[in-house]
Amino acid sequence: MGATILSDLGAEILIPVCSLVGIGFALVQWLLVSKVKLSPASSPANNSDKNGYSDYLIEEEEGINDHNVVIKCAEIQTAISEGATSFLFTEYQYVGIFMVAFAVLIFVFLGSVEGFSTSNQPCTFDETRRCKPALATAVFSTISFLLGAVTSVFSGFLGMKIATYANARTTLEARKGVGKAFITAFRSGAVMGFLLAANGLLVLYITINLFKLYYGDDWGGLFEAITGYGLGGSSMALFGRVGGGIYTKAADVGADLVGKVERNIPEDDPRNPAVIADNVGDNVGDIAGMGSDLFGSYAESSCAALVVASISSFGINHELTAMLYPLIISSVGILVCLITTLFATDFFEIKAVKEIEPALKKQLIISTILMTVGIAIVSWIALPSSFTIFNFGTQKVVKNWQLFLCVAVGLWAGLIIGFVTEYYTSNAYSPVQDVADSCRTGAATNVIFGLALGYKSVIIPIFAIAVSIFVSFSFAAMYGIAVAALGMLSTIATGLAIDAYGPISDNAGGIAEMAGMSHRIRERTDALDAAGNTTAAIGKGFAIGSAALVSLALFGAFVSRAAISTVDVLTPKVFIGLIVGAMLPYWFSAMTMKSVGSAALKMVEEVRRQFNSIPGLMEGTAKPDYATCVKISTDASIKEMVPPGALVMLTPLIVGIFFGVETLSGVLAGSLVSGVQIAISASNTGGAWDNAKKYIEAGASEHARTLGPKGSDPHKAAVIGDTIGDPLKDTSGPSLNILIKLMAVESLVFAPFFATHGGLLFKI
Repeated sequence: MGATILSDLGAEILIPVCSLVGIGFALVQWLLVSKVKLSPASSPANNSDKNGYSDYLIEEEEGINDHNVVIKCAEIQTAISEGATSFLFTEYQYVGIFMVAFAVLIFVFLGSVEGFSTSNQPCTFDETRRCKPALATAVFSTISFLLGAVTSVFSGFLGMKIATYANARTTLEARKGVGKAFITAFRSGAVMGFLLAANGLLVLYITINLFKLYYGDDWGGLFEAITGYGLGGSSMALFGRVGGGIYTKAADVGADLVGKVERNIPEDDPRNPAVIADNVGDNVGDIAGMGSDLFGSYAESSCAALVVASISSFGINHELTAMLYPLIISSVGILVCLITTLFATDFFEIKAVKEIEPALKKQLIISTILMTVGIAIVSWIALPSSFTIFNFGTQKVVKNWQLFLCVAVGLWAGLIIGFVTEYYTSNAYSPVQDVADSCRTGAATNVIFGLALGYKSVIIPIFAIAVSIFVSFSFAAMYGIAVAALGMLSTIATGLAIDAYGPISDNAGGIAEMAGMSHRIRERTDALDAAGNTTAAIGKGFAIGSAALVSLALFGAFVSRAAISTVDVLTPKVFIGLIVGAMLPYWFSAMTMKSVGSAALKMVEEVRRQFNSIPGLMEGTAKPDYATCVKISTDASIKEMVPPGALVMLTPLIVGIFFGVETLSGVLAGSLVSGVQIAISASNTGGAWDNAKKYIEAGASEHARTLGPKGSDPHKAAVIGDTIGDPLKDTSGPSLNILIKLMAVESLVFAPFFATHGGLLFKI
């Protein structure tokens, strides 16, 4: 088949070095952000900076006491950080109990496949060879599950701490110019992006090498045990996404409905009791949840590719460099994202508000172009010119250039999904402007236009996913689909930097409002936030697209591992699974939407109570009770995240045990097909409603000014649409991509147990 240009030693050095470079770069970015001091200090006047603004502060120009502003910003940041930390610790206590219980379940189920035997067994895919016992798979799958779960929790927590560290600093930098504020927010997002990408890769690489000490030449068993890493990552991501999503939207809806609609006060007015909870929610939902989510996608796509490769010529012939091809792609991705980040922070300067969104879009384009070159080089040096890939019982001959095309098609499909998402959610384009215009006739027409936009926005992303599936499967079967998903996620550091930038900017605007800063500063933070809203939608588009490819790759690995020769839809067993699986995303969405509604109801009642019972609150002479609102959001989200989480985690177990692997394969296919559609539609509908509201509030065009100002009837209709869209875009939509991935990876991990002991009802 031919040797690779890159030696095994070279591959083993490249992966950890790139990981450490990523961690080092993240620390450098953090040090640069930390130079913005959250303590009063005089600034030298008339000191020109590279962003086209003189370095004097707007407060000095307007005669506002700079010292009080800085102290106030520091106090608000501390309150947000403490609220977010408190919530995550509470959430992780509950999740920790689940993690231990599920780890025991993995060990018992997988260990029982061969009756907890410690003797070697015939290999699954080669009966002539002897492989490690099922008990070893049980032990090592449990360990990798716990490692994946801890890494996911760590990723989310780290992202949240960095975001809360940076939000007030972004506010303070906005006094010097929009360019300074942009760089601070973006660098902070980059810290999270690079730490998550590098840590995920490094932990996976170390785990593989430690497991290899026991497994030796049994690479099939080794990489089967590694799949637990993806399961752990996505399990924690589910609870982080659902819990954080319920928290943030309960606070947001409560703050908006009473504050903006009933009391006609600004979004982040310090008089609003829910305002701190709202800002805390941005961090625990959009930062910690998204971090865990994309880490889960990365871990699962890597695991799916490694499992298929281990039973292909790479694993059979023990070609280490080729085997580690998925990890090498991610390693080069870190270097590409590092260069790309410098374009936003060092090579180009933001001098005006209108340059913010193009700068973020350039990040996506530059990283995609550079990564295409990187993939070509990696495919040339890390793969033999010809090799075989396992394809449902046969070995398919593949060339290295074909595998390059598989990764590249996933990468470019991600970019297409990103730009389509931007078109449908940015208020710079006609779809969102049409939604804003529909507010003239009230909330009902706004809702109708928003729903229609969401449904329509599904079309092109689905075609992009379909084309990438067809191309990658034609060239390299299920391995091709797995590496296409990795291609979409190869620029994860840049994607996360852009995604985290949004909530950081949103918080910065909230802090500016609460600290009583100049309206000119609020205009700058609003501009940062509006661009961040669109990029957050792009991030969700990436997450959903990659989830579709990852789920299909995991589905292929599950079908192979469970020894199902064909999935025949005409078989009753499979068809009932298909129709039930297609229903699950609707059931899950109903649960998460109702959870947000229930939590928001309590929040609205509390905010109304405070406005009605605290004398002087509306006049600004009394302080609201922020802590009670934070507690309501925390308690509601912890309680409400359990049923949706249980639905996702228990479905594969119940179906696999009682109905068998054929029915489970139908459930996985059904949930994948309907889940992707609902997720894209929900995320884009919510994003469009949010930016339609911001379009009216900003009043940047003649058309927008005819709909405004704030407090007008069209604006109130837009706020209602935004409120409806909040749980769609920040709770149900993003959580659905975890549903389809998690059910697939869980089925893959438990496949040996289901194949051996499953289908109890059909055995009666």
